[in-house]
Amino acid sequence: MADLLPYGRQSIVEDDVAAVAAVLRGDWLTTGPAVTRFESDLAGWTGGVPVVAVTSGTAALHVAYAASGIGPGDEVVCSPMTFVATAATAVLRGASVVFADVSPDTGNVSAASVSSALTPRTRVVAAVDYAGHPAPLDALVPVAHDAGALLLEDAAHSIGGSWQGRPVGSWADLTTFSFFPTKNLTTAEGGAVACVDPSLLRRAQEFRNHGLVRSRDRQRFPDEGGWHQEVHEFGLNYRLPDVLCALGSSQLKRLASFVARRATLHARYTAGLSDVDGVATPARLPGAEPAWHLYPLRVLGGRRRELYSFLRENGIGVQVNYVPVYWHPVFADLGYKRGLCPNAERFYAAELSLPLFPDLADSDVDRVIDLIRAFCT
Repeated sequence: MADLLPYGRQSIVEDDVAAVAAVLRGDWLTTGPAVTRFESDLAGWTGGVPVVAVTSGTAALHVAYAASGIGPGDEVVCSPMTFVATAATAVLRGASVVFADVSPDTGNVSAASVSSALTPRTRVVAAVDYAGHPAPLDALVPVAHDAGALLLEDAAHSIGGSWQGRPVGSWADLTTFSFFPTKNLTTAEGGAVACVDPSLLRRAQEFRNHGLVRSRDRQRFPDEGGWHQEVHEFGLNYRLPDVLCALGSSQLKRLASFVARRATLHARYTAGLSDVDGVATPARLPGAEPAWHLYPLRVLGGRRRELYSFLRENGIGVQVNYVPVYWHPVFADLGYKRGLCPNAERFYAAELSLPLFPDLADSDVDRVIDLIRAFCT
């Protein structure tokens, strides 16, 4: 449908185009100064925690798990209310995933469910900031650390947000970001990993660059020559090029306005729908300053599919985020059964993501509200 209102869309201005063009006219298309600048700019949003830029949010998760050192025999406790990559990248490292149920109000994994899922084999707890609302990080940090595990915050939805006065990226041992076009800022494709511990940062930096070791003091054969580099652990090429990093640095200049505009639109939806029978508007917990990526309306009474079709037929590009991860056949084939996380399954059965992006007009929000109200009348 040509006039379909999308549920998410990038915001590109001439400054973004100029930033990319400047790199194209320069000497470095990749592994150059724009990468270092973007990583420094990102650290300004993580409370100073250093970051490693990578090629996607999925790559960020893979790099984070590699930095953590997980492998066969290890377990990762993970939220099921997320895109499949949060769990899939752990499995690709050889680890087993244990799913912990979510809170019914936010869709974020609860500290109590994580505690129940821990075993002596748990190495990482992977929380997800669903829709841009931060997970209960102050509770999850001690739960993970007391079990001898690292906390990984999948912040693909939440850069620019904060929890209990501290920015997303400053709480967890490892925090991953995504810069896909529908996210809160974009590098076209891209992601990043924030690492509190310097040893995790080094491992992340090396894994995203084939595992290459260039520091002579760590090489086994440092006298081979000035050209010498070694691989001590296998890695991959997850380097984000300067062209895309320049776009990211330009976008970061507007991140505060993106977050503010999303909050305004989010509040407009809530004001227009909170009194409607048959739907439930998203929760916001005390201490949360979300960077709203989604507006996850919940449609009650088993009418989600019906409202989805009604809105799509009327030119509204709604979406559903997400099917519980273990429902995917690839996990079913590993023995995971439906019914594992009842709260997540109920949340999924009702969830419908309404259009939300910075350039969305107030009149578009009002049109969506009017259609939903008409449907529910």
